Amino acid sequence: MTIIAKNLGKSFGQPPTDALRDVTLEIKSGEFVAITGRSGSGKSTLLYILSTLDPPSRGGLWIDSEAIGTMPSEGLHRFRNRNMGFEFQFHYLLPELSALENVLMPAMKTGQHRSRRELAERLLEQVGLLDKRHRLPAQMSGGEQQRVAIARALVMEPKYIFADEPTGNLDTANGDTVMKILAEINARLKTTVVMVTHDPDYAAMAQRRIALVDGTMESHVPVH
Repeated sequence: MTIIAKNLGKSFGQPPTDALRDVTLEIKSGEFVAITGRSGSGKSTLLYILSTLDPPSRGGLWIDSEAIGTMPSEGLHRFRNRNMGFEFQFHYLLPELSALENVLMPAMKTGQHRSRRELAERLLEQVGLLDKRHRLPAQMSGGEQQRVAIARALVMEPKYIFADEPTGNLDTANGDTVMKILAEINARLKTTVVMVTHDPDYAAMAQRRIALVDGTMESHVPVH
């Protein structure tokens, strides 16, 4: 289970402007990797390509030996839903659904919401929110909503978690809680975590740092 990217590039606009240029990397199964760089360096662009949410303009991507660029859209959707969980700066919870129903959303897409309900409740317990499983997002704090989003990302038991500034809208205490949960998931379940962050302290919690400068990969930096 690895992610292999070769000569990835991404351009936007007309005339095209390069957001990412010639990025080649490998992420091994079970790694916790932080993607760092200044605003506009291409961090989120790279994450979205690695997570198959956005296609590259150039280059190739292979995940678990599957050539992502040649997959039909329906097959890619199934592959993504089966193997990947997503955590973003904004939690994107559905306001009309309870915490538990939000966690079960990925399972609803595949008709597995009943069989995964027990797991969803266990995940809410692990993030300290089982007692609030019937609350709507508006009845929870920002930190609690972000923890619900982590449980949602895990309900399909993915091999990969992709996190884009997951602490960006949180205070320090809640940000620390979210990071501890991600680190624990990586250590205990061996889930591969790829995270974009601008915070050097959170980047230091990863096993390796990929630094981007103006869309180009500057370095692979082991942090331990």
